[in-house]
Amino acid sequence: MSSIVSAAPHTWPAELFIGGRWTAAADGGRMDVIDPATASVIASVASASVVDVDAAVAAAQDARRGPWGRMTGRERSRILLRAVELMRERTEQLAQAESLDGGKPISLARAIDVPGAIDQFEYYATLAPHIDGAVRETAGQTFAFTRREPRGVIAAISPFNFPLILAASKIAPALAAGNAVIHKPAPQTPLSALLLAEILAEAGLPAGVLNVLPGAGAELGDALVRHPGVDMVAFTGSTTIGRIVARTAGECLKPVMVELGGNGANIVFADADLAKVVDTVIGSFVYNTGQFCMAGTRLIVERPIYSTLVDLLAGAVGHVPVGRPSDAGTVVGPLVSAAQRDRVEAMVDGAVAAGGRVVAGGTRLDLDGGFYYPPTVVADLPNMAEAVQEEIFGPVLTVQPFDDESEAIALANSTAYGLAAGVQTADISRAHRVAAALDAGLIWVNTWSALDHAVPFGGVKSSGWGRESGPEALDSYLRVKSVTIAVDPGPAG
Repeated sequence: MSSIVSAAPHTWPAELFIGGRWTAAADGGRMDVIDPATASVIASVASASVVDVDAAVAAAQDARRGPWGRMTGRERSRILLRAVELMRERTEQLAQAESLDGGKPISLARAIDVPGAIDQFEYYATLAPHIDGAVRETAGQTFAFTRREPRGVIAAISPFNFPLILAASKIAPALAAGNAVIHKPAPQTPLSALLLAEILAEAGLPAGVLNVLPGAGAELGDALVRHPGVDMVAFTGSTTIGRIVARTAGECLKPVMVELGGNGANIVFADADLAKVVDTVIGSFVYNTGQFCMAGTRLIVERPIYSTLVDLLAGAVGHVPVGRPSDAGTVVGPLVSAAQRDRVEAMVDGAVAAGGRVVAGGTRLDLDGGFYYPPTVVADLPNMAEAVQEEIFGPVLTVQPFDDESEAIALANSTAYGLAAGVQTADISRAHRVAAALDAGLIWVNTWSALDHAVPFGGVKSSGWGRESGPEALDSYLRVKSVTIAVDPGPAG
């Protein structure tokens, strides 16, 4: 197996993983992996081509026809639980991979990303033995029942912001259900995906059940989605690309689950505890350096406390630790790429041009040549400003006032997105009422980013469809077959 060596004392696989083997790309293609903290090359990994898609699909289909397709849920569960133990043993290696190629603060990778991925595999391992059908009463002389069966070969396409967690959110339930998987990680962040393949193989996953194809370019993803040997597509990424994926999968008449962009509205009523609100708000938009599709990027504040809360945020945001991902105290690290940093900067500049008032941040940081942008708060923007209506995907918060509950709901629902939203209030009746009125798949009340793998999440409107996490995600990777058997009525009398 070919490996790469980084500045950290760890090695990673650097080739494609197809049919249980590490292999170079068919055309010899390779791509550099960039450290966002320094803009330096930390790795070179194989870059898959369309030919490699054919090989991965053939390997996945063979695996489905082999021992994997004959295993019981209990047998699959044992393999996944073994993988859980191996992931725990290699927590630091996985965390270093997440931090190095994504610029993620190492403290976040250790506390959230790796434990979160482990929890998902453990959760779905416990559900695997309990996949069953139902007996249905019929009017005729028949006996009818349903079977819940794996869909077949799943194309799992994951993004750069939470590489390991969002890979696990697809791979774990898909494997628990008995499918084979072809995983295409984001080109910026392939390291943990390759490590995960290595770990699952060591845990006893049969060859071909999981294949990993790092690679850049739309052609690779398009070939994977269109391939007639792929039975379902699970995609997390931007709304722009998600529309293309959904359209292509629809043309091929295959099911697709798309978890797309967000632009979360966080409504603060005047009765909320402002000390707690400040911490909640800051956490909601700086989490993962703002590269979080469920970030609370739009703060909507009741007018009597608007100025007070803006001033409190202006004073507090500057104390959020910004720095190198390798520093244990860092909360905000670099953005994933120069292009992403430039986009965030352009959105803030546009917000100022639209009448916004920058009360914190607003100027890129120069540190080690990395792609840094500080936590930034922009107040007083009109609702139709681009920074309010579109996903920024960086540590930027816009703040708007409202006068009554109906206006707050209207402002919150006024964008094309509907992934997450929040309500901060001491009035439990209002919390229920507003949560029911918000157009989002996940609502947080008096908190933010409180996620559990038993609780499903996903979007409405331009934030996609389908659900990750919970038993609902497992259901997505299963199809229902009905069986009706004629029953001899027996002798009369």
